[in-house]
Amino acid sequence: MRTLYLLRHAKSSETAVTNRDFDRALDKEGRHAARLVGNVLANEELNSALALSSPALRTRETLEILLSVSGIDVQVRFDRGIYDADLPTLLNVISRVADKQTVLILVGHNPGMELLVSFLTGKPRSMPAAALAKISIPEISWKTLGAAGSTLEWLYNPAEQANS
Repeated sequence: MRTLYLLRHAKSSETAVTNRDFDRALDKEGRHAARLVGNVLANEELNSALALSSPALRTRETLEILLSVSGIDVQVRFDRGIYDADLPTLLNVISRVADKQTVLILVGHNPGMELLVSFLTGKPRSMPAAALAKISIPEISWKTLGAAGSTLEWLYNPAEQANS
């Protein structure tokens, strides 16, 4: 059994100083949401996890805050292919993960995160900013991920916490 955490980056500023989408930073709300997600992950057993993240500024900042708050120790790698990725690209990125790795945290963008969670679980799901999905995967290899064969354990949306 494998576990995949899909995290959409937290809310970012509308415009970057450089006017490049890639360089948009988190806003105040996004930094707060990343801390809330970090608190959720602090309660998960993530020993020997690998975090693969888009190198865009907002995903790097989301991951940095989340790791700082959660106190978890994971190996972090940045993959340019995750930035603005479609479903086949995300599946390709995941397929390159070593089979000895049983827990993976993928930090990326929409619509890719929504497409991936829907593909893996067979049900469309919304992935708003800073949403975190925990998916159990029965496959013995990351290379063999199939459609609708996995189970969504839970989906955490920090915006719902703020409204409750």
